[in-house]
Amino acid sequence: QVQLVESGGGLVQAGGSLKLSCVASGRTFSGIGMGWFRQAPEKEREFVAAISFSGGRTEYADSVKGRFAISRDNAKKTVYLQMNSLKAEDTAVYYCAAGVTPQLLSSSRRVDYWGRGTLVTVSS
Repeated sequence: QVQLVESGGGLVQAGGSLKLSCVASGRTFSGIGMGWFRQAPEKEREFVAAISFSGGRTEYADSVKGRFAISRDNAKKTVYLQMNSLKAEDTAVYYCAAGVTPQLLSSSRRVDYWGRGTLVTVSS
């Protein structure tokens, strides 16, 4: 089992920045792919960003490319999402995800564990 706890959400003005963190606990962090998904009101959960265990591979949704950056610190069992140039349409609950897979977590089908989410609200 892997437990995931997100933090760093909040209210920010359009054009601002936020950095989300997700700390993992439980089983070994080795071999765990990590990612972020989000769900806006009345919309389906969607992929945001993913990172391989080594951190050498990343993938982003087209809507956040060039604005968001995912990173991880395996010693701290933590994954981060730096969000810059935020837009009103980035408003959503952001979920941390983990998967026991060498593939990037660009699909929810690859996710084995979910965090409870942290709310990001971007005011225009």
